[in-house]
Amino acid sequence: MLRILVLHGPNLNLLGHREESVYGTATLDAIDESLIKLGGELGAELVIRQSNLEGELVNWIQEARRNYHGIIINPAAYTHTSIAIRDALAAVDLPTIEVHLSNIYRREEFRRHSYVSGVALAQIAGFGAIGYLLALRGLCEQISVTGSKRSSGGSASVSGTKTGAH
Repeated sequence: MLRILVLHGPNLNLLGHREESVYGTATLDAIDESLIKLGGELGAELVIRQSNLEGELVNWIQEARRNYHGIIINPAAYTHTSIAIRDALAAVDLPTIEVHLSNIYRREEFRRHSYVSGVALAQIAGFGAIGYLLALRGLCEQISVTGSKRSSGGSASVSGTKTGAH
């Protein structure tokens, strides 16, 4: 079974109540529920975490190298500032999809640079909440085609876990 780590960065816990014209009306819980459902359909176990703390995100990324086949991350504001997150992703060397609800290239100039994109397999931006589902489908397909450093070693089962929400 594929194990995928899904990480949500700062302020994403406020989705559905924050700048709806930019980020939409979907809550983080709704996004997570749709991911868990799709993960079940794709035979992937998801562990979903959110933090407003850069160091906590870095720790989770580093821990992923032992137990996961890939990462989906929306680093949020850390996209544009965090070399630490970029370096952690490079160090674990897992296929990673970077997700953004809004199209960062149609926003303010300071949001148009991503430190993460240089180490990510792909970036999905501007599709709103559906971007997470596109990322999950793409990551699972990529891993099944190219293989992964880790083998599932067993039959697929359906599960999803949300932890570490702040």
